Amino acid sequence: MKSLIGTGVALVTPFKADGSVDHEALARIVEFQIDGNIDYLVVLGTTGEPATLTSEEKEAVIKTIVSANTGRLPLVLGVGGNNTASIVNELKSRDFSAFTAILSVSPYYNKPTQEGIYQHFKAIAQVSPVPVILYNVPGRTASNMLPATVLKLAKEFKNIIGIKEAAGDIVQAMKLIQGKPDGFLVISGDDMVTLPMVLAGGSGVISVIAEGFPALFSEMVRLGLQRRVDEAYELHYKIADAIDMIFEQGNPAGIKEVFKSLGLSTNVVRLPLVSADADLANRLDSFTKKLQSQVSEKAI
Repeated sequence: MKSLIGTGVALVTPFKADGSVDHEALARIVEFQIDGNIDYLVVLGTTGEPATLTSEEKEAVIKTIVSANTGRLPLVLGVGGNNTASIVNELKSRDFSAFTAILSVSPYYNKPTQEGIYQHFKAIAQVSPVPVILYNVPGRTASNMLPATVLKLAKEFKNIIGIKEAAGDIVQAMKLIQGKPDGFLVISGDDMVTLPMVLAGGSGVISVIAEGFPALFSEMVRLGLQRRVDEAYELHYKIADAIDMIFEQGNPAGIKEVFKSLGLSTNVVRLPLVSADADLANRLDSFTKKLQSQVSEKAI
């Protein structure tokens, strides 16, 4: 799956002031990613607030992104949850013709054992009409998908082609990279450790910060993949402060402040999330405008 090596972004769902989905802003954001040389787009991941979207809104978001993309970039659809049978039914009934793969999160809240996680993804792999990227994010799911479980799935099911690894544990990521079968993608799910993971043999990132600064972050990943270490770290440290800030009061509140600063969308999120406070909003606005200015001066 070479088309999924590099930088993917987890798209937000922008809202209008009244809380309704802003489809015009969503189309602008898709275009902004393409202009910034992003490699692929992830639709209805956690950053897209799917937990607070109705079924009708989700379908409309998918339609808008597919239409705005016009086949230019690969699309990955978030299809996951903690009800295995429900996911299996969706995989059997949904049209995946516009999508390259699905991203499926390890079951949350239920806290299954490693055997339960294995059986969950086995059921998904057996019916999915497109390749599957696993998603391990213990901070949200309350359970860690261990390397042994991931590698067992990777070796037994050819259509499980990668993992978005967001445990925040570089040693765990290195164990995955060391033990993975050829072609299996170990994708960073943590923006701050993306470059170390790439340099250790990872395949790239599914990023939040890249959505706000696509040209810089995607170039950093490309330089990392090319082993141009010093140049890659120069870009990493330009963006690093913003990575901390966008997650300071929850995702996607932070990245939506960046979009507000860029004039792409509002900063509105849906409850139970709330927008960033004034202090964080001001700091993100200042950082964004300063970085824009630096990039513009360099271009001149």
